[in-house]
Amino acid sequence: MPDSRIDGHDPYVRVRGAREHNLAGVDVDVPRDAIAVFTGVSGSGKSSLAFGTIYAEAQRRYFESVAPYARRLIHQVGAPKVGEITGLPPAVSLEQRRSSPNTRSSVGTVTTLSNSLRMLFSRAGTYPAGASRLDSDAFSPNTAAGACPECHGLGLVHETSEELLVPDRELSIREGAVAAWPGAWQGKNLRDVLDALGHDIDRPWRELDAKDREWILFTEEQPVVTVHPVREAGRIQRPYQGTYMSARRYVMHTFSDSKSATLRAKAERFLTSAPCPVCGGSRLRPEALAVTFAGRTIAELAALPLTALAGHLTDHGGSETARFLTEDLVARIGTVTELGLGYLSLDRTTPSLSSGELQRLCLATQLRSGLFGVVYVLDEPSAGLHPADTEALLVVLDRLKAAGNTVFVVEHHLDVIRHADWIVDVGPRAGVHGGRVLHSGPPEELAGVEESATRRFLFDRAPAPGRTVRRPTGWLRTGPVTRHNLKAVEAAFPTGVLTAVTGVSGSGKSTLVGTLGEELEGVQRLVTVDQRPIGRTPRSNLATYTGLFDVVRKLFTATEEARARGYKAGRFSFNVPGGRCETCQGEGFVSVELLFLPSTYAPCPDCRGARYNPETLEVRLRGLTIAEVLDLTVESAAGFFADTPAAARSLRTLLDVGLGYLRLGQPATELSGGEAQRIKLAAELQRLRRGHTLYVLDEPTTGLHPADVEVLMRQLHGLVDAGHSVVVVEHDMDVVATADWVLDLGPGGGEEGGRIVAEGPPHRVATASESRTARYLAARLGG
Repeated sequence: MPDSRIDGHDPYVRVRGAREHNLAGVDVDVPRDAIAVFTGVSGSGKSSLAFGTIYAEAQRRYFESVAPYARRLIHQVGAPKVGEITGLPPAVSLEQRRSSPNTRSSVGTVTTLSNSLRMLFSRAGTYPAGASRLDSDAFSPNTAAGACPECHGLGLVHETSEELLVPDRELSIREGAVAAWPGAWQGKNLRDVLDALGHDIDRPWRELDAKDREWILFTEEQPVVTVHPVREAGRIQRPYQGTYMSARRYVMHTFSDSKSATLRAKAERFLTSAPCPVCGGSRLRPEALAVTFAGRTIAELAALPLTALAGHLTDHGGSETARFLTEDLVARIGTVTELGLGYLSLDRTTPSLSSGELQRLCLATQLRSGLFGVVYVLDEPSAGLHPADTEALLVVLDRLKAAGNTVFVVEHHLDVIRHADWIVDVGPRAGVHGGRVLHSGPPEELAGVEESATRRFLFDRAPAPGRTVRRPTGWLRTGPVTRHNLKAVEAAFPTGVLTAVTGVSGSGKSTLVGTLGEELEGVQRLVTVDQRPIGRTPRSNLATYTGLFDVVRKLFTATEEARARGYKAGRFSFNVPGGRCETCQGEGFVSVELLFLPSTYAPCPDCRGARYNPETLEVRLRGLTIAEVLDLTVESAAGFFADTPAAARSLRTLLDVGLGYLRLGQPATELSGGEAQRIKLAAELQRLRRGHTLYVLDEPTTGLHPADVEVLMRQLHGLVDAGHSVVVVEHDMDVVATADWVLDLGPGGGEEGGRIVAEGPPHRVATASESRTARYLAARLGG
């Protein structure tokens, strides 16, 4: 590696002694002003190097320059475990992790295009005669000045009905006729209050007077009455003052105010949503909707696909102010459509976007920011992209570099890897078997690195191997489906085979697959395997999710030492008092408050991260404590528990999906979306399956190296060979080429898509003239 320094400027970012996660004291030099791809199998340590080390250190240095009291307000990732990093410019991170879902967040707010559109209406809109000019805030549904007073800017009103609240009219109130009420004591209290108010709670609901039924379900009154509970044997229950709350009031209050996702989901079952009758779903006040530009309201323009919006604005002349604002808006829309997102509208909410779409929106915003001399660290920007859209992504990466920036990309997509100026290949395998830099240099030099798992896919690509296409055993028919951009689409999904649903981003794939439900004729059991986290706190981990922890705790309980001490299974849980360390309450770490600095976390001073108290750790299973067992990798644990069938089966399925490098106690918060999805698949594989099951997977290869994709596909084909059906929404042509049946949607995204343009075995779809997938599938099949 040449150590060239020109005028004191080091052209390389030099990392020395990186030890984050599984990195084994890594030294690596990566050039600046270039596109550098970090690659390697899942769990090899590439994200630990790019994000956990390089970006984390850049962020730490930036925060050093911020006033200490201000640092408390900023979330920091903490100092990385690294000896030294030199030549590191300021960094911008674009990860795929999304914040909590917020229906008020939209494409327009993420890209700030909504701000420009509001400014256009405020300064250059056509106002009714005599109306005063409105500030731009008055055109936002997220401000008090602009939000419709009826729906508070949400565009929807929620209501309920007697049919929803009381599904079985034959039951009495005491028997649970009002299904929307809570269970346990709270529900009993409401029934007792009704009884005390003189209502008959033992007659079937249908026999009650209509006026009484209306009052019980919908009254806004909240009378307080003295309740005399029915005496129960062995319990003394004194009279108390009980307050009545109608079923509607309880449901609406729970849905809008409860912090429990489970309670909110239950309440939602008793509600219907409809467009707000006042604003018609536009979310805005009448004053804002009275203003137009080019003959349309701001709500109508925000609902147009971005490509159509740009065209509408371009065709409009108007004043000098209007021309200036529209030209700026059209130019900014252009960066979003360049990334293949022209089918989105400004009012599309961010919870409805895929992680890849959200990341590309952030990328478009950065393109317009005009920053230079910055390191952009991107997390799989090709995720969720059709091969046709990946070509547009490469143009954008080139533009970031041409503007004087450095682009570090964690990536598995072979086209992106080939396009790089520099490759950092981490491996050779995952977890403890990885953490080394196998190659840091130009892509073509990777061809000589025998240890690299990436090399084979990059340089030794043979056409997809020929295989006998399975014949369907039946068909699942859906539709006609009219939702999002699907217009009365009817589809037939074959059973007993592996089906790939393809098409460019926004063509309607996920919407169509979402119609597969257990109510369809021919579906005995439906399993949806998505990439949502298996838990949102460090207390949820690999062992707890798969049920393996229950088996482990029983084994510890059965040891001679545990029996002698009278320890039960709960003693070996770090989630409940008894066996856990109470200093950290089983977390393994404690928060340290620092004056004028952000709180930091340190290993618990008592248990030193073990999570358990000393007495619990005195019990050993074949020489290991419960904490040491949780620290085993799946691979090591498979040998340790080889003679325990319940544990061995669970561990074997985790090995089969390529997760042997994960630790049993690995917190759910440390797992990638791809890892979470494969854990769910492993949990499903270990169950003894009876009868036919339909498995639906939405882009299961996201976050997976081609070597891991091979492992995953072996499992999915194994499920089909066992008599089940598998449907995958997928962009990876390696997967599509090995499918038995392909449903291709398109031809474009948004309004230009929403149709099935080709269907049949892969070789047939590869020749379809209207399909944008055909060219890439044909290349993979070797045609």
